[in-house]
Amino acid sequence: MDDKLTGKVISVNGFDNGSADTDGMLTGRVISVNGPIVKALGLEGIRMFDIAEVGPDRLIGEVIRLIGDVTVIQVYEDNTGLMPGDWVLSSSRPLSVLLGPGLIANIYDGIQRPLVGISEMCGHYIKKGIKLSPLDVDKKWEFKPLIKAGAEVKEGDLIGEIPESPLVMHKVLIPPGISGRLTSIAGSGEYTIEDEVYTVENGDGTHRGKLAAYWPVRKPRPSRRNKKPFIPLVTGQRVIDTFFPIARGGTATIPGGFGTGKTMTQHALAKWCNADIIVYIGCGERGNEMTDVLTDFPKLIDERNGRPLIERTVMIANTSNMPVPAREVSIYTGVTIAEYYRDMGYSVAVMADSTSRWAEALRELASRLGDMPAEEGFPPYLATRLAEFYERAGLVETLSGPTVISASLERSHPPGATSRSPSPSTRRASFGASGRWTRPWPTLATIPPSAGQTAIPNTSRTSRDGGRTWTTNGCRSGVRSWVSSSRTTGSSRS
Repeated sequence: MDDKLTGKVISVNGFDNGSADTDGMLTGRVISVNGPIVKALGLEGIRMFDIAEVGPDRLIGEVIRLIGDVTVIQVYEDNTGLMPGDWVLSSSRPLSVLLGPGLIANIYDGIQRPLVGISEMCGHYIKKGIKLSPLDVDKKWEFKPLIKAGAEVKEGDLIGEIPESPLVMHKVLIPPGISGRLTSIAGSGEYTIEDEVYTVENGDGTHRGKLAAYWPVRKPRPSRRNKKPFIPLVTGQRVIDTFFPIARGGTATIPGGFGTGKTMTQHALAKWCNADIIVYIGCGERGNEMTDVLTDFPKLIDERNGRPLIERTVMIANTSNMPVPAREVSIYTGVTIAEYYRDMGYSVAVMADSTSRWAEALRELASRLGDMPAEEGFPPYLATRLAEFYERAGLVETLSGPTVISASLERSHPPGATSRSPSPSTRRASFGASGRWTRPWPTLATIPPSAGQTAIPNTSRTSRDGGRTWTTNGCRSGVRSWVSSSRTTGSSRS
């Protein structure tokens, strides 16, 4: 990883084709260009999913296949004008996102470039090769330590807080894989994301922690264990909550044809569901639909606290006119940001609109790679990719252990994704949520049984009221079930 998170502008048209600055980087040459798929020679030692910078504009790409000494790269930017013989560079690190204070209320493209900053520099169109820091490196954040130097710490431990927005208190945690003795920690004051705020020593050396750090988008952030989803997600839409209840930590989908209101329903869920943080991913959406989201969200007021909804929202805008490969990575960017806030104990709702256009991007890339097509032209590994992505949802116990309220991450997938690829004629807008629950059971689950009803016995917690007994049955919506005391009729109700 890059130790320094430098630069407001990292690079614009970074090097001349004949005199690349290759210090400490792998170098190679382009031998083939097929749309966004580029093949290169000479990158010895490069690994799968490493970042590669292609051509004189240093376009961002990712290694997706290794065939002997040939490296296959998918480029996430417009590569018009790229030709054989152009330079290819790699720093041998995976495609990663920068996680730290400042994500909230920001708008990114699929590879975490801040669109507001790009608009200020380049106008309405993204200039090829432009790279801006995802987080403001000059802004100072008010850091408050919650632990003293000399304490033993482990991964996931809370060591400080930063008021990121009026609705979100950013929690500074010991990153995964780090444990030992906290030798120093900064005092209360203002710091940038590049300032070192703590150091941890262990047998492997000294870890110097900053307020922000990179994390690979294709690597799920670890948790202590997964828990069975049982808490209902209140979407704010009565028809959904009544007939199609969703559990926090589960997944759901909105299927339908063109113009049937899937995106509008998803917008309503983002506005009204009972999640602490919203991560909205526009994956291949029309530009006008994303414009509606970007203009509406800053104006919306959260009725629960009277603050603008944007103060607890992160947006990823990857419209249909942007390069196709960026669709494929945009959902990983969004879910990684969601897992980051999940680890802080927040409930996170992830809206991916839409997974079918993500699948269409995979189909286009697979055809350029020469993969054998499966049903409706989709690649045969589509089901595996879907499963890898959606299994990152769940109600989990964070690394901080049982003392921290469990959080969950929820997304959606097309029905039967493991056996049938999504049809290109059916767009699917997906949504989900994660959450923490401050009461032992949902309010809906505390309704006692009617007269003549007894609870289904199991190992869950039981309560008594007026001589009647009831217990939760562990169903995914958290609603308790009852059966008639007359076993002869076999009647039951939920």
